[in-house]
Amino acid sequence: MGSDYRDVTLSEVIDVKHGFAYAGEDITDEVQRDILFTPGNFAIGGGFKGDKYKYFKGDTPDEYVLNDGDLVVTMTDLSKQTDTLGFPALVPKLKGHRFLHNQRIGKVVIKNTAAIDKLYLFFLLKTQGYRNEILAGATGTTVKHTAPGRIMSYKTRIPPLSEQKRVAGILGALDDKIELNRKINETLEQMAMALFKSWFVDFDPVHAKAAGRPPAGVDKATADLFPDSFVDSELGQVPKGWRTGKISEEFSLTMGQSPSGESFNQESKGIPFYQGSTDFGFRFPTRRIFSTSPTRHAKEGDTLVSVRAPVGDINMANEDCCIGRGVAAIRHKTGARSFTYYATYNLKTHFSKFEAEGTVFGSINREGFENLPLTIPPEEVVAAFERIAKPIDEKILLLTKQSKNLSSLRDSLLPKMLSGEINTVA
Repeated sequence: MGSDYRDVTLSEVIDVKHGFAYAGEDITDEVQRDILFTPGNFAIGGGFKGDKYKYFKGDTPDEYVLNDGDLVVTMTDLSKQTDTLGFPALVPKLKGHRFLHNQRIGKVVIKNTAAIDKLYLFFLLKTQGYRNEILAGATGTTVKHTAPGRIMSYKTRIPPLSEQKRVAGILGALDDKIELNRKINETLEQMAMALFKSWFVDFDPVHAKAAGRPPAGVDKATADLFPDSFVDSELGQVPKGWRTGKISEEFSLTMGQSPSGESFNQESKGIPFYQGSTDFGFRFPTRRIFSTSPTRHAKEGDTLVSVRAPVGDINMANEDCCIGRGVAAIRHKTGARSFTYYATYNLKTHFSKFEAEGTVFGSINREGFENLPLTIPPEEVVAAFERIAKPIDEKILLLTKQSKNLSSLRDSLLPKMLSGEINTVA
């Protein structure tokens, strides 16, 4: 460690402030301007995770509105499985929305900007030494808690501000590339979802042909696959030649079953095990637990579905894995991976009914899942969609793997750069 580093207790340079207790009756899943920043918005290892928002529709004090770039930390973990307690995140800018300071997170206020750089502090709060101290002082059993005093009591050594900024700049550049990849992936997924909705929900090509117009955005061979009229069905009007049915008629379903707890480990022994949506990421799950005695398997490319609260969250398996009771794996009988993923996403309305019907926690069993209704297109239309959507999904996978490699690089550099083992001055 450099000779110009100095000892510091975080309370010398920061305050950590509790958030506001928002009324439960005004918290909703329906999109509003205000988003509660909750422990669910923190990624394992630190950083922002924006795939599960909780909105607030009531009034909020101005002092609890977060600003873009504010540094926040988790004060409460959601469960024993999420592993985010004490980790940091930077509040993102989200057009048309603002984030609110929830009581379960702490807002970090820097008291001396000449002593510590905010971005450097963000990376400092991702280190294992800090993490170990927060966990050692955590209270609670199932749900873990920490306190502002515990965070501020952390002792460390920091370099001069100029070195902090150089370290933060290098690590931040890696994070910026990871964030850019995430945004590109979101755009790619939205493109594929829009195509699925156009073809299989709104039936735009059929409406166009019925009106005597060529379908937009498709070649003649693809346009010829769609009829020019509709017929009535129990699900409403569907394209002529298509039919209605149940999930079991078109998809293979595997319901998860948890293996023996003795087989679980975090040392990469066996195969990855996914118990529920806590393991789900933007598109692919995050490896965390492994099992040496798997009972139920999902194959690479299967769509993974959360069948216990919250019912209907989805991911795609990017490798063979083991699935527990909170997860099901589904795949179209033709093997069409992309069609399966977007078709399952569009079952959310049906899944939400099972979420609401649960006595304590929502759930869906095999019978309920297999009997979900759907419109069934001809296989040649499914194949045509797959030819367009599969390259999009392959690009998403490629960028995800690139981000994973960048994350590994960043995490290996992090302790060495913060300790001064790696000198940032050429």
